Amino acid sequence: MEIKVRLMPHQREWVLLFTEESARLRQIFGPALVALEHFGSTAVPGMMAKPVIDIMAIVRTREVPEKWAQLLQSLGYHNAGEWGIAGRRLFRKGGENRSHHLHVYPEGHPEIRRHLVLRDYLLTHPQEVEAYSAVKWELARRYDDTEDYSPAKKPYVRALEQRALSWADKQGAE
Repeated sequence: MEIKVRLMPHQREWVLLFTEESARLRQIFGPALVALEHFGSTAVPGMMAKPVIDIMAIVRTREVPEKWAQLLQSLGYHNAGEWGIAGRRLFRKGGENRSHHLHVYPEGHPEIRRHLVLRDYLLTHPQEVEAYSAVKWELARRYDDTEDYSPAKKPYVRALEQRALSWADKQGAE
């Protein structure tokens, strides 16, 4: 399914949308929930972003119980499976007008750190936010749909993640 790239300046209401959705998700995950994190571009003020709220649910179980999947479906989420990351479960809400991506990770999954370190790095490095926004804007001008836009963005994102991870390692060493 082709999804058009909808890139826009940061919106303050994205934090509110995360908070509202988190309240609903806490009801679903209950005591199995370790944490809910807002990450991705909508979590970074000043960042150009697709208006899709990325939420990470860190849970105490490796499998997503059928009950959770059914309750998430009742909230409008579609189960997309692992979607390229072993051990993660991705749920997407909003169809062609996506509003939320819910990434469910078991506690201790190695991808958790990468996502959160990148968010924290961008929150403390405004020059990186500006540069990444410019890259996204240029790619959105060239590519109309996410099927082309997302892969074109990957090399830049990988390099940015490496800078973020190096920064985090240095922070931990100090």
